Parts: sequence; structure tokens; C-alpha cells
Amino acid sequence: MKKKYTHALTISLLCLMISFGCGKKTTEISLEVASSDEALFKLGEKFIKKDPEKARLYLRQVIDSFPKSFYAQQAKLAIADSYYRKRDEGSMILAASEYSEFISLFPYSPSAPLAQNQIAMTFYRKVLKPGRDQTKTKQALAEFKKVVTNYPLSEEAKSAQEKILDCEDRLAEHTLQIGVHYYRIKAYNAALSRLTEILTNYPNFSSMDKVYYYLGNSYYKWKKFEQSIPYFTKLISDFSQSKFAKKAIGKLEEIEKKKEEI
Repeated sequence: MKKKYTHALTISLLCLMISFGCGKKTTEISLEVASSDEALFKLGEKFIKKDPEKARLYLRQVIDSFPKSFYAQQAKLAIADSYYRKRDEGSMILAASEYSEFISLFPYSPSAPLAQNQIAMTFYRKVLKPGRDQTKTKQALAEFKKVVTNYPLSEEAKSAQEKILDCEDRLAEHTLQIGVHYYRIKAYNAALSRLTEILTNYPNFSSMDKVYYYLGNSYYKWKKFEQSIPYFTKLISDFSQSKFAKKAIGKLEEIEKKKEEI
């Protein structure tokens, strides 16, 4: 049995040395190091910043040789983190994949919430301004929601909740810009559709006063005065200090005059 164990370690050691050789790097590690999950992990840690590729080979050896070890969990996270630190698009994709594999391999690990939060962050780091494509924002939002749903008592859930609000605000602002565009070209039905979507999907939007104003004014410009009144009234009551509230007051006065003229 002992011979078989030593033989397996020797094969693992040779594989590790061959992997380095393919990259035109040579290294020597003793059988004692190769047989220790902790020693291999510390070697990986040693190289993680100055030579990430070399470090990952050591860390993957920990995972392959000692899959149920505590250091296997740490090694998997370290590999994911090494990709995450690079921040380019390709590395972020690899990081998300590594974090996802970590959750699959170690679903009950105390670090699982962190891994899920990091998956979300790989998308969040790449979100664009509200006027541009919001695919990354939607992906980040979905992943942050998994943190809150799957790990509600974790520390990560608290920070994820803040990021959720920020993602929703970005998406709402994006939708508002589209709605205002339709409003300006007098496509009032399309404007109303977009603006109503904000009320339904993003009730905590930080610029809700604008939404109520353009909803009311879309109906007003469309000459559907009665339907504009609730939105102008809501704007005035909930956002009395907004510059749009003053405009809404003026619109309501104009509607009253129109009623008197009839």
C-alpha cells in the first residue's frame, strides 16, 4: 500500500515538473513537499504575485492531490483571485468560472458566500454608464441577488444588497433615458411604456421625481390631461423640493384652466 502511495506521489511530482517544462520553466520540488498539501499551497502563495502561472500549477496540484483538504479550498480561491486581480475581460471570465467551480466543489464552505459575491463582482467591475449597453449590469444584479437569496445571514449579503440597489439604479437610469428620448420625439405611448417599467421594476430609483414628471407630461402632451393628474400630484406630494415639482404645479394649474374653458 505504501509503495502505491509513493508511486502516485512520484507521478504527480513528474506531472508538475513536466507542466513547468512545457512553459520553458524548470523547478525542483522534493517528494516531501509534493506529499504535503500545506507545503504545496505555500509554494503557490509564494509565487502568486510575481509568477501567477507558476503559482497556479502548484495550487492546482493541491486540488488534484488533496481534493478534500482545507488547502484545496484555499488553493481554488487563490486561483480565482489571481485571475480576478488582472481585471481584463478574459481574466474576469476565468475568475467567474473558478469561483463557480469552488461553490460546486465546496458548497458548504464558509467561503461560499464570498465566492458568489466575487462572481457578481466580475460583472460589476465591467458595467458601463447608463447610456450604454447594460448587459453586465443585469448579469451583476442576478449574481448579487444569489448572494442575498442563498446566503442571507452572511456579511457578503449586506454588501450585495447595496450593490443590488446600485445596479437597479443604473438600469432605471438607462430606461429613463430611453423613455425621455421617446418623449422628446413625441412617441408618447413608447415613452409611457418605458417610464411605467421603472415604477414596476425599480421602485427605489433615486430619480423617481423625473419619472413622475415625464409620465405626467407624456399624458399632458398627448392631451390626456386627466391621466396626467395623478403623476403630477404624486410628484408634488412626494418630492416637494424637486425642481420638477414646481413644473408639475404649473401643469396642474394649466389643466384647471383648460377645464374652466370647457
